[in-house]
Amino acid sequence: MISGWKPSFFLRASFAVHGLALFTVIVLPKLWVWAISATLINHLALTIFGLWPTCRYLGPNLTCLPEAARRRNEVALTFDDGPDPEVTPLVLEILDRYQAKATFFVVGARAMRFPGLCREIARRGHTLANHTQHHKNTFACLGWSGQMQQIVMAQQTIKRITGQEPRFFRAPMGMRNPILDPVLSCLGLPLITWNRRGYDTRCADCKTLLARLTSKLGAGDIVLLHDGNSAIGVNGQPVILELLPKLLNIIAAMRLNPVALKDALCVPQPIDSIKPPGCRK
Repeated sequence: MISGWKPSFFLRASFAVHGLALFTVIVLPKLWVWAISATLINHLALTIFGLWPTCRYLGPNLTCLPEAARRRNEVALTFDDGPDPEVTPLVLEILDRYQAKATFFVVGARAMRFPGLCREIARRGHTLANHTQHHKNTFACLGWSGQMQQIVMAQQTIKRITGQEPRFFRAPMGMRNPILDPVLSCLGLPLITWNRRGYDTRCADCKTLLARLTSKLGAGDIVLLHDGNSAIGVNGQPVILELLPKLLNIIAAMRLNPVALKDALCVPQPIDSIKPPGCRK
């Protein structure tokens, strides 16, 4: 067992299923079909949970802000897949215009290409977080060494550029396998997902995106947006540039306060001590 790692109840149950299946095959070989069937069903459940970004069955997963942030009427805007040299500077200007802070889950390889943008994000008071080094679509299929390498490389890249070590992690597309939780435990990084998503990498209709994001929007929400890989709208521009000002106007009208994760979670408070209440669906 990895020192300091506390597997979830479902993972402990999975260990028990595998152990019982092995015992059955050795001691009661006539029941091997039942043993193999139970193991396959368990693996199917593990796969389904890994494809469910906001699932907590595979380990801790922050999908909304803690109660203290909710009482302060805070929401967290998070941007994935950047930095993008065409889009990110304009996103930063919009955020400045509305005096809003955000968290940018940057890809290490892109950070290396555009280090000045990363430094500018930090200079303006936003949070930079870890979105792996290469944003591999196969990240959830990687083993221990593959996941560790992708995360550590991104940590080192971002720290080397900005002087600040990322305190938060988000998996590519939010997908993962049971190995990610012990890897993050070893690195002291919490997994951050979301509870508001518009699918702005697929949908280019600003009205539709705005409706998805603002339906039941409230204090404590974590909103997923993209400054990298944003869908292109009918005007030929990334839809995030049309969407973000309208979203911030609605946030202001609701008297919500868009903040960076480090402020909402009061870092350097230990992340393990943060246990947010159930999120609204």
